Amino acid sequence: MKIAALLRSAALVTAVALIPATTATMAQVDGRAGPELAKVFAVYQRIQANYVEPVDDEVLVRGMIDGMLAALDPHSGYLDGSDLERLNTMIDGNYSGLGLSVILEDGAVKVISPFKGSPADQVGIKAGDFITHLDGELIVGGELDDAVARMRGKAGTSIKLTIFRPGRDEPIEVDVTRGVIELEPVTYKLEAGNIGVISVNEFSADVGADVYRAWEELKSEATGRMSGLVLDLRSNPGGSLDEAVALSDLFLKSGRIVSQRGRARGETLLYDAETVFRGDMAEGVPVIVLIDAGSASASEIVAGALQDHRRALVMGQRSFGKGSVQSLLPLGPDAALKLTTARYYTPSGKSVQEGGITPDIRVPQLSDPDFALREKFQTRESDLRGHLINELGIADEEMESDRIDDPRFKLTSEQLEEQGIEDFQLHYALETLRRTTASSVALNTRR
Repeated sequence: MKIAALLRSAALVTAVALIPATTATMAQVDGRAGPELAKVFAVYQRIQANYVEPVDDEVLVRGMIDGMLAALDPHSGYLDGSDLERLNTMIDGNYSGLGLSVILEDGAVKVISPFKGSPADQVGIKAGDFITHLDGELIVGGELDDAVARMRGKAGTSIKLTIFRPGRDEPIEVDVTRGVIELEPVTYKLEAGNIGVISVNEFSADVGADVYRAWEELKSEATGRMSGLVLDLRSNPGGSLDEAVALSDLFLKSGRIVSQRGRARGETLLYDAETVFRGDMAEGVPVIVLIDAGSASASEIVAGALQDHRRALVMGQRSFGKGSVQSLLPLGPDAALKLTTARYYTPSGKSVQEGGITPDIRVPQLSDPDFALREKFQTRESDLRGHLINELGIADEEMESDRIDDPRFKLTSEQLEEQGIEDFQLHYALETLRRTTASSVALNTRR
């Protein structure tokens, strides 16, 4: 896969602005860095001359690159080979495997989120799980690429995963049958009472247009006027910044959607409503946006914009807290640098870095029997090693202030299952909309 093909696409797994190297402001090497670079070259020479075994130049150069990027933040990285192939897979929209978004954390493969409806999702793999063994073989301390390659494979074949779930004493073993993973960025369903549910699973190309078409389909299926909409952004790790702006613009008639501020010239950008779509496609219809700890980056841009403009009530759990933008800088035909180049801010000027988006109404996922344990050990941006610090210096205890017992949320997962409620957060959002009229002030008042 060539970099030129990537530069023609906006489909990435985090909020990314794609810019060609020719338009990027390339920092000149400071003359004072000469002695430091001399140290690097001296280390290279010593290794080549004295290491116990011969070392390829490619290995040492890659190690230097990885070391420099590791000193920055967890979202900057060097992409080549299989890394670029995975990026291409996200653009193409399908592959054979388990349907997991994973990262390497302290040598262990950690699940960011399973794709909705994927084989991994169906067997109960959850965000925050650690995969320790594949077919009984320990993979802790290995390479992420190797683990991903082993989890992928021909549809219909199976693999045994051993999972450590924080809060549980014993590991979990599951057999997962690989399938063809069709990455559907937008799905929708009409619920009782003419309430639409549109789930945005990732921000790949044309998501804004896809959501608009979903809304038109819902209106055609409804028996009368639409009475509400749930925009479900849970476990959505993000994607194209442009698509986040487009989706927000579907609901906003004026004002700022998001601003981006960077150090380099050209990295400070403002995005306003009425630049992609005209008007509010669901004007007069109450909207609830669902978010959780897996809602990151582009998802937070949309939730923050609709919340700040009081166009939607945000419900669920505090989001991940990734408030940075990455740019893809080509390094030749088969490699690229993914570099954090800017922070983004909601219309009110708030950075979601570390703190995330705080819901207007916090609703725990009570239908998940492991919710309490996973909530206790949930990883967010502020937990990642080397993350950017929020410029406001928000204290940890302030970011954790959403963990307050609420008398409305006392039912157990077993009790909810007996009532036929499989997704409590969605159920609560639908019930809220059924109690809400278009003229109600409930969606125009911050809670």
